[in-house]
Amino acid sequence: MLLAGSCHCGAVSFSATTHAPYPYMHCYCSICRKLGGGGGFAINIMANYDSLKIQGESHIGKYQAWMDPERSERSPGFRVFCRECGTALWVWDPRWPEMFHPNASCIDTPLPNAPERNHIFVEHAPEWVPIPSVNEVDKVYDFSGKTIDDIIDSIESLEDWHRNRGLIVE
Repeated sequence: MLLAGSCHCGAVSFSATTHAPYPYMHCYCSICRKLGGGGGFAINIMANYDSLKIQGESHIGKYQAWMDPERSERSPGFRVFCRECGTALWVWDPRWPEMFHPNASCIDTPLPNAPERNHIFVEHAPEWVPIPSVNEVDKVYDFSGKTIDDIIDSIESLEDWHRNRGLIVE
């Protein structure tokens, strides 16, 4: 599936292909919440990095988020944004160079409606943000006190989530 996205002011637009287009994972971590804006969470999807085409690349900025409150360790990944209007565009991590994660909020192409949602890092959500209760559609993950390895082991990857539900798009 072809994705087309853009920033708010129009200085940056991009396109890429994806086989995992369902925006199902709402992340409430402080990085996504503060940099992605809206509702106290951000939703990323997955796209193929080799297919990425950018217009207005000179308007792009990159940010490596702090991983801890003491600001002693940076994320290996880069958050890409428009330097003109501040729109959060995508995340790219050199550990997985073949993919990048556009913010669903900047995608202009219609996206399919996810049949269920995962809400992750809910322990970082401010009190004003309503967290859905666990039900047959939504899963809620509180990772308080868990290591990053525990967290990775406890949730499906974006690609596995799509594959396990027969939602891969060719």
